[in-house]
Amino acid sequence: MARALAAARLLWRAGTVPLIRLLLSLLLVGSIGASLVACGSGNGERLGERVIPLGQPVPKGGGRYVTGAAYRVDGVWYQPREDPTYDQVGTASWYGELFHGRRTANGEIYDMDRLSAASPTLPMPVYARVTNLENRRSIIVRVNDRGPYRSDRIIDLSRRSAEVLGFRGRGTAPVRVQYLARAPLNGDDSYERRYLASQGWAQFASQGRATMPGVVGSIAASTPPPPPRQLPVTASGGAPVPRQAAPGGVPPLRWQASTRLPAGQSPREQSGGGGRFLIQAGSFRSEDNAERARALLGGIAAVEVAPVEAGGETLFRVRVGPFADETAASAALARVTGAGYQGAKIVMN
Repeated sequence: MARALAAARLLWRAGTVPLIRLLLSLLLVGSIGASLVACGSGNGERLGERVIPLGQPVPKGGGRYVTGAAYRVDGVWYQPREDPTYDQVGTASWYGELFHGRRTANGEIYDMDRLSAASPTLPMPVYARVTNLENRRSIIVRVNDRGPYRSDRIIDLSRRSAEVLGFRGRGTAPVRVQYLARAPLNGDDSYERRYLASQGWAQFASQGRATMPGVVGSIAASTPPPPPRQLPVTASGGAPVPRQAAPGGVPPLRWQASTRLPAGQSPREQSGGGGRFLIQAGSFRSEDNAERARALLGGIAAVEVAPVEAGGETLFRVRVGPFADETAASAALARVTGAGYQGAKIVMN
C-alpha cells in the first residue's frame, strides 16, 4: 500500500491523473482511510499540517539555509551538496494544491502560485534557472523543497511555474536546470518576477490565460524593483562568499550567454532594420557580467556586447537596439531600467 500511495502521489503531483480518480482506484485495492493525509511528502516524512488555509495569503520566507545529509527514498540514495556548477537536463514535474500552505523542507510555506521548486539535492533556498527544452521558455525559481523521487525527474515545480513554462496540462516536460546563487531568506521574489517580465515570450503567452494567468497584469505591466546588488554564491568546497557586481551591473548569475555578434557586425545589421537610437545599458569590467546582461535584455531588442578602452582598462559595453525613433527608444529604456539597469540611457547611433 505504501508503494501504491507513493506512486499515486507522484502521478498526482505531475498533474497527469486527477486526484479523485487516484483515490477511487486505491480504494478498490485496499482501504486507505486517512492514510493519504499522512502519506510521505517525498522524502519519507509525513505530510505536514496545513498551516495556511486554502485561499489565504501565504507569507514569504521564514525558512533557513539547508544542505542536509544523504538520505534514501525507495532504496535510492540522494546526496544534497553545494554545487555551483550544477547544470542538468532531465524531466520536470509539478505539484500543487495538496501541498499548498504546508511547510517545505527548509521550513518555508509552500505557495503553488509562486515561482518555486523542489530538488532532490540542491541546497535551499537557492535560485535556479529552468528552461523548457521544447518551447525554449526559461524562468528563475526559488528552490526551497525536496523532491521529486523518480529516476527520470530532476525537479518538481510549483503549479505557477508549470503554467509559465507551458506544461501544466501535460504534467511533465524536458528541462534544463542551472544553479544560479543562494536566495535571500526573507523570500523576496522580485528577482524571479523581474526575470520573467524581461522575457519576450511572456507577454504573448499571457494572452492565453489558461496557459499563463496574470503575467501581464501582475508582472509585465509593473515596473520591477532593481535587482539585489550582491548575491551570495558558494565557492567549491567552502562557505558562501559574496561576489560584488560591477557598477551598474547585475548580480553575477550563471545565465547561459547568447551568441556574440560576429566581428564587424553592428546591432543594426543583426536586427535587419535601421535606426539612430540605442540604449546603453552599462559598461562592465567582467565580460561574464556583460553576457548576463545580454541574456537578460535580449527579449527587448538586439543586444551588442563590445569591448571598449576606458582609463587604461578594457570594459565591455552593452547596448540595446537600434530603434527607429525616440519614442521607441524611450519605451525600450523603460524596460531596460525596469530590468534593473538604473543607469541606462539613450545614445545616438
